[in-house]
Amino acid sequence: MMTLELLCARFEGLEPEELRGWIGAGLLRADAEGETLVFQEIDVARVRLILDLRETLALEEEALALVLSLLDQIYALRRRLGET
Repeated sequence: MMTLELLCARFEGLEPEELRGWIGAGLLRADAEGETLVFQEIDVARVRLILDLRETLALEEEALALVLSLLDQIYALRRRLGET
């Protein structure tokens, strides 16, 4: 697990307020341990994906939310197909 501060330190230019905004918008998930936000490795990978989509495709927040939602649906469908 990784704290908010460590996660921001891992990605250059990433600010805590930005991460909190992504959490509030439902783009990113975080667990709470007391008052501390912690992130699993899957959440760290999602941050990497968000940054990559934003930088390489120049997606704005609204478009980013749509793309992430579509990717989540694709992965959920792949999981369900794999279960049958």
